[in-house]
Amino acid sequence: MTEQEGWWVCSEGRDLWLPQGQLPFGKASELGLNPEGALQIGEYQGKPCYLICQHQSTEMESVRRLLGDDKLLFQLAGRGVQLAEFYRSHRWCGYCGSKMNRSKREFACLCEHCGERYYPQIAPCIIIAIRKGKQILLAQHQRHKQPIFTVLAGFVEAGETLEECAHREVMEESGITIKNLRYVASQPWPFPHSLMCAFTAEYDSGEIEIDPDELKSADWFDVSQLPKIPEVGTIARRLIEDTIALCRQN
Repeated sequence: MTEQEGWWVCSEGRDLWLPQGQLPFGKASELGLNPEGALQIGEYQGKPCYLICQHQSTEMESVRRLLGDDKLLFQLAGRGVQLAEFYRSHRWCGYCGSKMNRSKREFACLCEHCGERYYPQIAPCIIIAIRKGKQILLAQHQRHKQPIFTVLAGFVEAGETLEECAHREVMEESGITIKNLRYVASQPWPFPHSLMCAFTAEYDSGEIEIDPDELKSADWFDVSQLPKIPEVGTIARRLIEDTIALCRQN
C-alpha cells in the first residue's frame, strides 16, 4: 500500500493532518507516512481514501477547515475523524475489559474473549429553520464561541421520532409552537459523531422565551437584514438560504 497513490486521512482523536490546509494526496512513502494498518474508507476523484490512526507532530487542524471544499471530500474526512475517534475509544471491551480488535469486514471492533461487537455511534440531531412571514428565527447558542446567529437544533431522545424532537426542541429552546414541518436534507456532522436532519417549519403561536442554558438570545430577523450566519457548507447555512429564497417568492 506504500506505493498506492491516494488521499490520506491521518487522525487520532478529533483533528487531522492538513499540510498547508489541504488533505494530503500521493503515495505514503512520498508523504513520509507509515501505511501499516491503513484502512480504506472510500474514494474521491477515482482514487482511494485511506485512514491512518496516528498523530502528526504539526499541522493538525479541525476537519472544519475542509467545509468550503467539495462536499464528498468533507464527508470522507469527517468519516475518517469519526472512525479514528471510535477506534481510539474502543481499545478495550466495555463488557469484559479484554483487548479489542478491528473488524476486517466492516467498520466495527470485536472482542475475541466475549464475542461482543461494537459499531461507531451516530447521534441523530434535528436542525430547523422557522419562518414567520418574511422573517426567520435565529439564535445565539451558548456553545458557540463566535458571535454567530443560526437556526435551532437539538439531539433526538430515546423513543422519539425526528418530528417529535423538532416540536419539542423548538418549544424548549424558544417557547413557540410550529406548524407545516417539512424535511429538507441531512448532513453527517463529525463534531463528534452526529447526523444532522434538517427541517423547515412555519411559526404557529407563542412568544419567544429562551432557555438560558441553551441560548444566549433569539429573535425574528427580516431576511433582507440578517446578522452573521453560519459558513457555507453547513446544513444550517442551506436552511437559512432556502428560507430567504422562499420569503422572496411570497
